[in-house]
Amino acid sequence: MFNTRLTPPTRTQALQMTQFPRRDTRAWRFQVWASFGIAALLAGTGLAWLPGQFIEQAFMVMGYVFSLSTVFVVSKHVRDRAAGLDQTPMWGLLVWAAFALAVGLTGWGLWQMAIDPPYKAYLMVCWLFMLSTAFTLAKMLRDAHEDTASSLAQALAQSVAQRQEV
Repeated sequence: MFNTRLTPPTRTQALQMTQFPRRDTRAWRFQVWASFGIAALLAGTGLAWLPGQFIEQAFMVMGYVFSLSTVFVVSKHVRDRAAGLDQTPMWGLLVWAAFALAVGLTGWGLWQMAIDPPYKAYLMVCWLFMLSTAFTLAKMLRDAHEDTASSLAQALAQSVAQRQEV
């Protein structure tokens, strides 16, 4: 096992290791946006018809928005860390603490509301569906941005190379 010789990769293996730009299909982009739109619509409908006082409705709307915004921040933070971009440890702590606080307080508020259990379950499922689709949407948008940036960099490099040949 440890005494085996390392051999250079074959042509097929080298092609498999080469990174090609990620291109999402139109159907995938539609599915991601449709899923997120449906989740947001269902969550918004549930919040609009939420029984109780106005202050409870306002708390839940703020909790949903806070949770949703922290999903995008956590997604960016995780992706930046994976790409090796420098970040201070305090920023990472802040990102994860904000996410935990948003999800925890929204979940606690939902649990403490004096509403029927089926309605509470509906709101919980819509909220979690919205958060999960937001993670997928954030990834898709970041992939598209990186593909565009990569394509622009390649085009710029080709343009510079052509000008230097002339």
